[in-house]
Amino acid sequence: MRERPIKVRELSAKLIVLKLGGSVITRKEKPLTANLRAIRRLAKEISSAEAAPLVLVHGGGSFGHPLAKRYAIKEGYKNKVSQALGFAETHQAMVSLNKLVVDALIRQNVPAVAVSPSSCVVTKSGRINIMMEEPLKKLLQMGFVPVLHGDAVLDSNLGFTILSGDQLITYLAMRLNANRIIIAIDVDGLYTADPKTDSTARLVSHITLKELKGMLQQIEEAKVTDVTGGMHGKIVELMPPIEKCITVLIVNAAKPKNVCKALKGEKVIGTLIEKG
Repeated sequence: MRERPIKVRELSAKLIVLKLGGSVITRKEKPLTANLRAIRRLAKEISSAEAAPLVLVHGGGSFGHPLAKRYAIKEGYKNKVSQALGFAETHQAMVSLNKLVVDALIRQNVPAVAVSPSSCVVTKSGRINIMMEEPLKKLLQMGFVPVLHGDAVLDSNLGFTILSGDQLITYLAMRLNANRIIIAIDVDGLYTADPKTDSTARLVSHITLKELKGMLQQIEEAKVTDVTGGMHGKIVELMPPIEKCITVLIVNAAKPKNVCKALKGEKVIGTLIEKG
Protein backbone atom coordinates (compact mmCIF):
# COMPACT_ATOMS: atom_id res chain seq x y z
CA MET A 1 0.00 0.00 0.00
CA ARG A 2 1.16 3.51 -0.83
CA GLU A 3 1.53 5.61 2.31
CA ARG A 4 -0.46 8.80 2.45
CA PRO A 5 1.44 11.65 4.17
CA ILE A 6 -0.29 13.88 6.70
CA LYS A 7 -0.26 17.45 5.43
CA VAL A 8 -1.41 20.61 7.16
CA ARG A 9 -3.83 22.42 4.86
CA GLU A 10 -6.19 25.34 4.96
CA LEU A 11 -9.89 24.51 5.01
CA SER A 12 -11.42 25.32 1.65
CA ALA A 13 -14.78 25.22 -0.10
CA LYS A 14 -13.80 21.84 -1.56
CA LEU A 15 -14.78 19.91 1.56
CA ILE A 16 -16.95 16.86 0.94
CA VAL A 17 -19.32 15.50 3.57
CA LEU A 18 -20.09 11.81 2.96
CA LYS A 19 -22.98 10.03 4.70
CA LEU A 20 -22.98 6.22 4.72
CA GLY A 21 -26.49 4.98 5.43
CA GLY A 22 -27.00 2.47 8.21
CA SER A 23 -28.99 0.30 5.80
CA VAL A 24 -25.81 -0.25 3.77
CA ILE A 25 -23.24 -0.93 6.51
CA THR A 26 -25.47 -3.07 8.76
CA ARG A 27 -27.93 -5.90 8.30
CA LYS A 28 -31.17 -4.28 9.41
CA GLU A 29 -32.97 -7.60 9.83
CA LYS A 30 -30.46 -8.69 12.51
CA PRO A 31 -29.90 -6.46 15.56
CA LEU A 32 -26.27 -5.45 16.18
CA THR A 33 -25.06 -7.11 12.97
CA ALA A 34 -22.65 -5.29 10.68
CA ASN A 35 -22.38 -5.84 6.94
CA LEU A 36 -18.62 -6.33 7.09
CA ARG A 37 -18.26 -7.05 3.39
CA ALA A 38 -19.91 -3.74 2.51
CA ILE A 39 -17.84 -1.85 5.10
CA ARG A 40 -14.59 -3.27 3.72
CA ARG A 41 -15.58 -2.53 0.12
CA LEU A 42 -16.63 1.04 0.92
CA ALA A 43 -13.37 1.62 2.81
CA LYS A 44 -11.47 0.56 -0.34
CA GLU A 45 -13.57 2.90 -2.49
CA ILE A 46 -13.02 5.84 -0.15
CA SER A 47 -9.29 5.14 -0.14
CA SER A 48 -9.13 4.85 -3.94
CA ALA A 49 -10.97 8.14 -4.43
CA GLU A 50 -8.36 10.06 -2.40
CA ALA A 51 -10.92 12.82 -1.78
CA ALA A 52 -9.73 15.50 0.64
CA PRO A 53 -10.71 17.20 2.78
CA LEU A 54 -13.42 14.70 3.74
CA VAL A 55 -15.80 14.29 6.67
CA LEU A 56 -17.58 10.96 6.99
CA VAL A 57 -20.81 10.39 8.93
CA HIS A 58 -22.56 7.02 9.18
CA GLY A 59 -25.99 5.92 10.31
CA GLY A 60 -26.94 3.44 12.98
CA GLY A 61 -28.89 0.78 11.13
CA SER A 62 -29.34 -2.35 13.25
CA PHE A 63 -26.94 -1.06 15.91
CA GLY A 64 -28.44 2.18 17.19
CA HIS A 65 -32.05 2.14 16.05
CA PRO A 66 -33.46 -0.91 17.91
CA LEU A 67 -31.96 0.18 21.25
CA ALA A 68 -32.98 3.82 20.84
CA LYS A 69 -36.53 2.69 20.09
CA ARG A 70 -36.65 0.20 22.96
CA TYR A 71 -35.64 2.82 25.53
CA ALA A 72 -37.45 5.77 23.86
CA ILE A 73 -34.23 7.80 23.95
CA LYS A 74 -35.42 10.31 21.33
CA GLU A 75 -38.38 11.37 23.50
CA GLY A 76 -36.08 12.47 26.33
CA TYR A 77 -35.18 11.56 29.91
CA LYS A 78 -38.25 10.22 31.76
CA ASN A 79 -37.19 7.05 33.58
CA LYS A 80 -33.97 7.35 35.58
CA VAL A 81 -33.08 3.68 35.83
CA SER A 82 -34.00 2.07 32.50
CA GLN A 83 -33.39 5.06 30.25
CA ALA A 84 -30.00 5.91 31.73
CA LEU A 85 -28.88 2.38 30.97
CA GLY A 86 -30.54 2.59 27.55
CA PHE A 87 -28.69 5.80 26.72
CA ALA A 88 -25.39 4.11 27.60
CA GLU A 89 -26.24 0.98 25.59
CA THR A 90 -27.32 2.97 22.53
CA HIS A 91 -24.18 5.08 22.57
CA GLN A 92 -21.95 2.04 23.06
CA ALA A 93 -23.63 0.23 20.16
CA MET A 94 -22.85 3.19 17.90
CA VAL A 95 -19.27 3.29 19.13
CA SER A 96 -18.93 -0.40 18.27
CA LEU A 97 -20.19 0.17 14.72
CA ASN A 98 -18.01 3.27 14.38
CA LYS A 99 -14.94 1.21 15.35
CA LEU A 100 -15.64 -1.27 12.57
CA VAL A 101 -15.87 1.54 10.03
CA VAL A 102 -12.75 3.34 11.29
CA ASP A 103 -10.74 0.10 11.50
CA ALA A 104 -11.64 -0.75 7.88
CA LEU A 105 -10.59 2.73 6.71
CA ILE A 106 -7.27 2.58 8.57
CA ARG A 107 -6.54 -0.82 7.01
CA GLN A 108 -6.95 0.91 3.64
CA ASN A 109 -4.41 3.58 4.62
CA VAL A 110 -7.03 6.27 5.30
CA PRO A 111 -6.13 8.35 8.42
CA ALA A 112 -9.61 8.04 9.91
CA VAL A 113 -10.30 9.34 13.43
CA ALA A 114 -13.45 8.47 15.40
CA VAL A 115 -15.40 11.44 16.76
CA SER A 116 -18.40 10.64 18.99
CA PRO A 117 -21.08 13.38 18.91
CA SER A 118 -22.06 12.60 22.53
CA SER A 119 -18.73 14.07 23.64
CA CYS A 120 -18.90 17.30 21.62
CA VAL A 121 -22.58 18.09 20.97
CA VAL A 122 -25.44 19.36 23.13
CA THR A 123 -28.83 19.69 21.48
CA LYS A 124 -31.84 21.81 22.45
CA SER A 125 -35.20 20.16 21.84
CA GLY A 126 -33.53 17.78 19.41
CA ARG A 127 -31.61 20.34 17.36
CA ILE A 128 -27.86 20.96 17.59
CA ASN A 129 -27.31 23.91 19.91
CA ILE A 130 -23.63 23.59 20.86
CA MET A 131 -20.87 21.74 19.04
CA MET A 132 -17.13 21.92 19.65
CA GLU A 133 -15.93 22.44 16.09
CA GLU A 134 -12.27 23.34 16.61
CA PRO A 135 -11.02 19.73 16.97
CA LEU A 136 -12.80 18.83 13.70
CA LYS A 137 -11.28 21.80 11.89
CA LYS A 138 -7.82 20.92 13.20
CA LEU A 139 -8.20 17.28 12.14
CA LEU A 140 -9.18 18.39 8.63
CA GLN A 141 -6.33 20.87 8.39
CA MET A 142 -3.88 18.09 9.25
CA GLY A 143 -5.28 15.72 6.64
CA PHE A 144 -7.28 13.41 8.88
CA VAL A 145 -10.73 12.07 8.03
CA PRO A 146 -13.11 12.60 10.99
CA VAL A 147 -15.68 9.80 11.23
CA LEU A 148 -18.85 10.74 13.12
CA HIS A 149 -22.15 8.93 13.57
CA GLY A 150 -25.72 9.26 14.73
CA ASP A 151 -25.65 9.15 18.52
CA ALA A 152 -27.43 9.48 21.85
CA VAL A 153 -26.58 12.99 23.03
CA LEU A 154 -27.35 15.30 25.93
CA ASP A 155 -30.15 17.82 25.41
CA SER A 156 -30.63 21.04 27.40
CA ASN A 157 -34.43 20.71 27.38
CA LEU A 158 -35.06 16.98 27.12
CA GLY A 159 -32.18 15.67 29.20
CA PHE A 160 -31.02 13.57 26.26
CA THR A 161 -32.20 12.61 22.79
CA ILE A 162 -31.08 11.02 19.52
CA LEU A 163 -29.01 13.09 17.10
CA SER A 164 -29.44 11.72 13.58
CA GLY A 165 -26.66 11.44 11.07
CA ASP A 166 -28.84 13.42 8.66
CA GLN A 167 -28.91 16.44 10.97
CA LEU A 168 -25.17 16.08 11.54
CA ILE A 169 -24.25 16.22 7.85
CA THR A 170 -26.39 19.32 7.32
CA TYR A 171 -24.82 21.09 10.28
CA LEU A 172 -21.26 20.10 9.40
CA ALA A 173 -21.59 20.97 5.71
CA MET A 174 -22.79 24.46 6.54
CA ARG A 175 -20.42 25.16 9.43
CA LEU A 176 -17.34 23.77 7.68
CA ASN A 177 -18.10 25.40 4.33
CA ALA A 178 -18.50 22.24 2.27
CA ASN A 179 -19.38 22.41 -1.40
CA ARG A 180 -20.72 18.86 -1.72
CA ILE A 181 -22.75 16.39 0.30
CA ILE A 182 -22.89 12.76 -0.85
CA ILE A 183 -25.66 10.57 0.56
CA ALA A 184 -24.78 6.90 0.08
CA ILE A 185 -27.80 4.68 0.78
CA ASP A 186 -29.42 1.46 -0.47
CA VAL A 187 -31.44 2.89 -3.39
CA ASP A 188 -30.32 4.70 -6.55
CA GLY A 189 -31.61 8.10 -5.45
CA LEU A 190 -34.82 10.11 -5.15
CA TYR A 191 -37.85 8.48 -6.76
CA THR A 192 -41.34 9.62 -7.68
CA ALA A 193 -42.62 6.76 -5.50
CA ASP A 194 -41.17 4.13 -3.20
CA PRO A 195 -39.12 1.90 -5.53
CA LYS A 196 -39.28 -0.94 -3.02
CA THR A 197 -43.07 -1.18 -3.23
CA ASP A 198 -44.09 0.55 -6.48
CA SER A 199 -42.90 -0.79 -9.84
CA THR A 200 -43.86 2.48 -11.57
CA ALA A 201 -41.44 4.51 -9.45
CA ARG A 202 -39.17 6.70 -11.61
CA LEU A 203 -35.70 7.85 -10.63
CA VAL A 204 -35.24 11.62 -10.56
CA SER A 205 -31.70 12.12 -11.86
CA HIS A 206 -31.55 15.91 -11.45
CA ILE A 207 -33.76 18.35 -9.57
CA THR A 208 -33.57 21.96 -8.44
CA LEU A 209 -34.51 23.17 -4.98
CA LYS A 210 -37.67 24.84 -6.31
CA GLU A 211 -38.76 21.64 -8.07
CA LEU A 212 -37.94 19.63 -4.96
CA LYS A 213 -40.09 21.85 -2.74
CA GLY A 214 -42.99 21.40 -5.16
CA MET A 215 -42.52 17.63 -5.15
CA LEU A 216 -42.49 17.47 -1.34
CA GLN A 217 -45.56 19.70 -1.15
CA GLN A 218 -47.43 17.27 -3.41
CA ILE A 219 -46.40 14.42 -1.13
CA GLU A 220 -47.71 16.23 1.95
CA GLU A 221 -50.97 17.26 0.26
CA ALA A 222 -51.53 13.66 -0.82
CA LYS A 223 -51.06 12.67 2.85
CA VAL A 224 -48.66 9.92 1.86
CA THR A 225 -46.22 9.02 4.62
CA ASP A 226 -43.09 8.60 2.52
CA VAL A 227 -43.50 7.83 -1.17
CA THR A 228 -39.91 8.72 -1.95
CA GLY A 229 -38.57 5.53 -0.43
CA GLY A 230 -37.58 6.71 3.05
CA MET A 231 -36.24 9.98 1.65
CA HIS A 232 -38.75 12.66 2.64
CA GLY A 233 -37.27 13.43 6.06
CA LYS A 234 -33.71 13.33 4.71
CA ILE A 235 -34.52 15.84 1.97
CA VAL A 236 -36.26 18.25 4.33
CA GLU A 237 -33.15 18.15 6.55
CA LEU A 238 -30.91 18.87 3.55
CA MET A 239 -32.79 21.92 2.26
CA PRO A 240 -30.80 24.55 4.25
CA PRO A 241 -27.40 23.57 2.78
CA ILE A 242 -28.91 23.32 -0.72
CA GLU A 243 -30.22 26.85 -0.21
CA LYS A 244 -26.59 27.83 0.54
CA CYS A 245 -25.52 26.40 -2.87
CA ILE A 246 -24.10 23.15 -1.43
CA THR A 247 -24.91 20.43 -3.95
CA VAL A 248 -26.32 17.09 -2.80
CA LEU A 249 -25.76 13.81 -4.62
CA ILE A 250 -27.68 10.69 -3.63
CA VAL A 251 -26.17 7.38 -4.79
CA ASN A 252 -26.62 3.68 -4.18
CA ALA A 253 -23.74 2.54 -1.97
CA ALA A 254 -24.84 -1.08 -2.29
CA LYS A 255 -23.57 -1.00 -5.88
CA PRO A 256 -19.77 -1.30 -6.17
CA LYS A 257 -17.74 1.74 -7.30
CA ASN A 258 -20.62 4.22 -6.93
CA VAL A 259 -19.18 5.89 -3.83
CA CYS A 260 -15.71 6.07 -5.37
CA LYS A 261 -17.10 7.66 -8.55
CA ALA A 262 -19.19 10.12 -6.56
CA LEU A 263 -16.21 11.19 -4.46
CA LYS A 264 -14.11 11.69 -7.60
CA GLY A 265 -16.85 13.75 -9.23
CA GLU A 266 -17.33 11.19 -12.00
CA LYS A 267 -20.64 10.41 -13.67
CA VAL A 268 -22.74 8.02 -11.61
CA ILE A 269 -26.38 6.94 -11.46
CA GLY A 270 -28.15 8.85 -8.72
CA THR A 271 -29.96 12.08 -7.92
CA LEU A 272 -28.21 15.45 -8.10
CA ILE A 273 -29.92 18.25 -6.16
CA GLU A 274 -28.85 21.84 -6.78
CA LYS A 275 -30.20 25.23 -5.81
CA GLY A 276 -30.83 26.03 -9.48
